[in-house]
Formats: sequence, C-alpha cells, structure tokens
Amino acid sequence: MTLFPYASAYGEQGMGLATSAYRKVAPAKLEQRAAIRHPVVVKRASVRGHGRQPLDAVLDDLSVYGCRLAIDGEFAAGERLWLRLAGGDAIAASAVWCEDGKLGCRFDEPIARDLFRSLTLVFA
Repeated sequence: MTLFPYASAYGEQGMGLATSAYRKVAPAKLEQRAAIRHPVVVKRASVRGHGRQPLDAVLDDLSVYGCRLAIDGEFAAGERLWLRLAGGDAIAASAVWCEDGKLGCRFDEPIARDLFRSLTLVFA
C-alpha cells in the first residue's frame, strides 16, 4: 500500500511537490548577458585593481557592456577595475567572476561603438 494514493496525479513524489504533470518547466537560462559577446581581433589588454600594479591580460571576447580576459591573477567579484584595451584610454569596470585564469568584467558605461568596432572588425 502506498503512502500517497494520489501520487500518479501529482508527480512521482506525490502531493505536487515534484514535477507537474500539466506544465513543463523550461531549463534555467545560462546566458544572462545583455548583449552577444564577439571574438576580438586586437587582444592586448591590461587590468588594474585599486592599489595594485597593472597586469597584462589577453582579451578573449567583448561586447559593448563587458568582456572576458585571460589573466594571471585573482580578483574578487565586485572588485573595481580599470581596463586598457589595445593600449587605449582606461575603462572603468567591475569584476563579475574570476576563475581558472579567466576574468569576466562589466563596464560601468557601455564602450563607444567605434572602439568596439576597432577591436572586433574583421576584414575579409
């Protein structure tokens, strides 16, 4: 004899605590960025945290809102940063995540479209 006689109507755990037989739940959205990241042509970059010396980095990908860098260093999520992409002007940003030699950053302000194009434009 089963403890939950209506289990088949309410999912395998009974009483509606597991999955619903009436509605499928969509998987969680893993990509939560505001814009698509683009591969970059110019990869030279540097990163400086508050009170730190600049570290050389390699720009992996870029959007107008943020970027991912390969870096030999650690930064805490939320840490304030200054980035220089291809030796240009300093860009204020925050670290979103840092693990396995990669650093994800969000710019304080979207970068200028002309800078974005100069770093991502590929001539065929």
